[in-house]
Amino acid sequence: MADDDVAPDSTSNGSSCDATITHSPSTAPFVVSPMPKRSWGNEEDDDVVADTGGSSSVPSEVMESLKIEDETTLEEPIDSNITAVTTGDTPYSSASTFEDLNLSKELLKGLYVEMRFHKPSKIQAISLPMILTPPYKHLIAQAHNGSGKTTCFVLGMLSRVDVNLKAPQAFCICPTRELAMQVRTSLLLYTGITSECAVPADSANYMPVSKRPPITAQVVIGTPGTIKKWMSGRKLGVSCVKILVFDEADHMLGEDGFQDDSLRIMRDIERSSSHCQVCLYYYITISNHSNLIFPFLIVKNLFQVLLFSATFDENVKNFVSRVVKDYNQLFVKKEELSLESVKQFKLICPNEQTKIRVIKDRIFELADKLGQTIIFVATRNSAGVLHKALVDLGYDVTTIQGAMTNDIRDKIIKEFKDGLTKVLISTDLLARGFDQQQVNLVINYDLPLKHDPSSQAMKYRSSSSSEPNFEVYLHRIGRAGRFGRKGAVFNLLCGDQEIKRMDKIQKHFGSEVIEVRDSDEDIQAALKSAGLI
Repeated sequence: MADDDVAPDSTSNGSSCDATITHSPSTAPFVVSPMPKRSWGNEEDDDVVADTGGSSSVPSEVMESLKIEDETTLEEPIDSNITAVTTGDTPYSSASTFEDLNLSKELLKGLYVEMRFHKPSKIQAISLPMILTPPYKHLIAQAHNGSGKTTCFVLGMLSRVDVNLKAPQAFCICPTRELAMQVRTSLLLYTGITSECAVPADSANYMPVSKRPPITAQVVIGTPGTIKKWMSGRKLGVSCVKILVFDEADHMLGEDGFQDDSLRIMRDIERSSSHCQVCLYYYITISNHSNLIFPFLIVKNLFQVLLFSATFDENVKNFVSRVVKDYNQLFVKKEELSLESVKQFKLICPNEQTKIRVIKDRIFELADKLGQTIIFVATRNSAGVLHKALVDLGYDVTTIQGAMTNDIRDKIIKEFKDGLTKVLISTDLLARGFDQQQVNLVINYDLPLKHDPSSQAMKYRSSSSSEPNFEVYLHRIGRAGRFGRKGAVFNLLCGDQEIKRMDKIQKHFGSEVIEVRDSDEDIQAALKSAGLI
């Protein structure tokens, strides 16, 4: 659909004391009976959803039969204290069950049967009423890694889609190809609503934009570069878009991330979408005076922006608050962001060879309950060196980094998610959002450093001028301990500079990173405390 094609506006009805109110994009007055009070998840095209069997009125006995008594996937981090800041006078109440959200039967089935959820996590209980309740205010939401943020915005997108309209209505922008594909996989578990993954294509599926047919999928998930390219080529229309999600929003809108592309996409939607400013003509009929009809006009913004991440530094918070107006906010104090279920350790190594020996002879040999492991490195070169060293020692490991072709990256991710490989070496490509519940060990072979394009720090990652990247560190350790599961992080430190950086990380988060010696006894005790032996 071209950008200037506008979907027909659906109607909803509200009621007030002593008056009947209705609205229409037309100019001819008309009057209808009052509608019942609206609930979470009801929106402008509820009549369409009802016609397609998506009623959210589900008998309790039906939902009981769908539930699976398995709460392990939604255990809360012990320290998940989320503070809500709301604007306006819209009342919100936390949802104690998914039924409280008035979701469709199809979405509830996806939650209970496919996702095997039992009840909302804390971020879901607080944020979903804000997302699903008219007037659909923007939301900036921060919560712990592995706490269920993806489910929040996936349900938000699916709840806004008019299933009868074959046009893009919901966008989700992700920083990496891998994360975009992961989000789409999650979305497909809930519903048959059509979706498209807008990511750089592998060599087998490459197609020039000019030859690509117009996108009619109702939900589009992708990276900012590809989405912008499809929009510029007039293959991806935005005139019907109701909701825009930024996953890992601090990176998407940070100066060192995808700020320019993200803002351009958002501005294009705001200019073109019929849901950004809808003129609603209301007519009031005064009780007992049927001949007195008073028209009035309300300009209503039905376009919603959701920004989700585990981290938001102050610079990004200030920038986002200028870009997104009239928003609700959920945040966690930085001192409470570290996952209680993930034990953090540091081990001082005299050289790089010692790091490899500790991984091989200490951690891998002693951890008999080890699931899968991700080892994070600073550079592509480090990834290659470590990969060769571990393979030469007889370990079956795989490596992923940005310079690889999309075909190879997809193959490596699939093998790891299928459990065919247990150890994955990665640059920060997988630091954010990558979800593999079998990962219970993260090793920081190198600490993450801030990107400083004005210096040579990125060329020589051990440069003393490089500061630790607190946000990336938190995202890295969040790959273990998903949904409250036990896990461990080992930070291997070599040299005074890395020790100082680790001290800064501890001070920033106010978290305990226990130092262990290079001995079987110390590492065995550490692994035991983390539940890995």
